[in-house]
Formats: sequence, C-alpha cells, structure tokens
Amino acid sequence: MSDLEIQARFQLAWPGFALDVDLELPGRGVTALFGVSGSGKTTLLRCIAGLERAPQGRLVVDGDIWQSDQQWLPTHKRPLGYVFQEASLFSHLSVQDNLHYGLRRSRRSSRSSLDQAIELLGIGHLLTRNPDLLSGGERQRVAIARALAVSPRLLLMDEPLAALDLQRKREIFPYLERLHRELDMPVLYVTHSPEELTRLADYLVVMENGRAIASGNLAETLSRLDLPIQLGEDAGVIIEATIGAVDNEWHLARVDFAGGSLWAKDQGLAPGTSVRVRVLARDVSLAAQQTASSIQNQMPGQIDAIGEDEHPGLALVRVHIGDTILLARLTKRAIATLDVGVGKTFWVQIKSVALLQ
Repeated sequence: MSDLEIQARFQLAWPGFALDVDLELPGRGVTALFGVSGSGKTTLLRCIAGLERAPQGRLVVDGDIWQSDQQWLPTHKRPLGYVFQEASLFSHLSVQDNLHYGLRRSRRSSRSSLDQAIELLGIGHLLTRNPDLLSGGERQRVAIARALAVSPRLLLMDEPLAALDLQRKREIFPYLERLHRELDMPVLYVTHSPEELTRLADYLVVMENGRAIASGNLAETLSRLDLPIQLGEDAGVIIEATIGAVDNEWHLARVDFAGGSLWAKDQGLAPGTSVRVRVLARDVSLAAQQTASSIQNQMPGQIDAIGEDEHPGLALVRVHIGDTILLARLTKRAIATLDVGVGKTFWVQIKSVALLQ
C-alpha cells in the first residue's frame, strides 16, 4: 500500500456553493484542511464523516471502501472519531461518565484506548469533575479523549480551538502536539489559523471556493509562491531540525538542519531532540555580503524564485540554503537596489526563529 492511504473524492452542489475535490492523503500524521471561511473545509470533513451525503462520492481508508457508487457506510459504522468546535459534553454527568457514555455507544471502544487517551491528554485529575466547572481548554481535551476512546482509524477535528481564547489555546497546544507525536492514525484537522497549521500539520490541503487548489508536504507547500495562501504577516516556512548544541552561558540552542544551522532561544531541550522551526518571511533579509550585525544568524543562500506578495510594494523571495528553503519578504525597491535575481547568491540574515516541538 502507498503512503497515501486515504482516497477522498466528492462532488456536492448547493445554491451558491459547490464542493468538488479529488484527494489522496497520508495514512499517518496530521493533514490540515486550510482556507478562509466558506472555502469548503467543514463540508469536506462532514462528507468524510458521512454527515453529508455526496452522491458523486468515493472514500477509501486504508483499502476499505466507506463510500462508492455501490456502497455507503453510515456514520455510526465508520470507525472514526469527530471533534467539533464545541465540546458538547453532558453537563449532568461527570467527566468520567461522559467518557464512559462514549464507550458504551461504540463497539470499537476499549478501556485501554480510553486509558491511553486520558494519559495523553492529561485529564486524569478531572475525571470526577462536572464539565461546567472546567475551562474551555479542559472541556475540549475531554472531548478529544472521548473521540479517541472509540479506537478510531481516522480522527476528524473541526477547528477544535476556534471557541477558545488565547490563554486556553496555549493551555491545550502542548497536548495537541503530544497527540501529533504519538498517535498512530491519520488526523484531518480543519483550521484557518496559521499558528495551528504550522505547529501541528505534516501535510497541507489548501481549500478555495469548494476546491482543493493545492496539497502536499507542509514545508514544500508553504514555500510555494504560486498559491493564494492568505497568511499575511504569518507567511513563512517550517524546517524540520535537530538540537545540535546548547550554549548555557547565553541561553541559546543551536538548531541544525539540512544546509546549515541557526541559533535560537534555549527552551531546555537536550541535544539530539527533533524540533520544528518556524521562520517568518518578515524576519528574513538579504545582504550582498556578510556584515557585523546584531543579527547572529547569517549564511549564504541562492535565490530560487521571486513572487508577488499581498501588498503591491512587497515581494516574497525564495532562497535555497543547501536543501532547505526560506522565504524573505522584501520591498520591491530593495530588490531593485540590491539587484536580486534568480540564481544569484546573497547572505541570508534571519532575525528571529521560533522553536516548535
């Protein structure tokens, strides 16, 4: 079987909106369905769940047909978990009883799956609590545990952080990142948040007007200049890297990647730890030669492409550093002044780096 283990093809027409997608998606990791409101992300997720019936549809998960011209598996028979924007817990039941309710209603559920979900999401101390006494982040962690308790082969998450404020999002992010690292199942994650996209996704599907206009590996897709991915100030790239060394005197960590290394704030991670590095285009500049500067991360790179940005006075420049790609946001006047062109080599200066576990 190929690494692409989910085949999803749906056509659905409503007044003012049409869904038309034909996708092959990975059978492991987190696939982000990304786009503005109304682009078709949730509709696609509901078709996969069987909550919307697309007459011209086909869905195959790891070789098993869930939907075709001759076959239709209803939602309750699809081995999936679904996490909505709102946790929707029963207020008259304790957290533990909410979880056990899910166990009783599914033939796929198992006590071991529930115990694992409780441990992964850190909710053991909440089991006797009433849902009304939980924070929004705690309620959503319980909802995710409930979805995992049914031992799903596919986990669907529809903007699970959309209803949370910034503090609650920061509370739940470490648990979602842990699920990302440890879950051995595919996750389809609907979002319009660049932060959620870059912190959690491995694979990206860009939705626009009911169509998937691009799909592919997260790092490669984010670095494309021909896509209308509306990231604004969050435009940038993701680099898979490793902690190479720690400078205890200056509280810095050296992050090694294919083609070079960067210094970032030490976050207490041991050398050898795999990390994800986010570099925003606004934090990358170019210079004709290496300079003495407060910007400590400087390395030579070759210009690969130049594309339009969202403002007519700006452009995005794609630079190769070895096998790694960075994006730099420059004014078009700076590009003309420096004579920036494809194939030329410049010193890449990186002002700030975000380490994501």
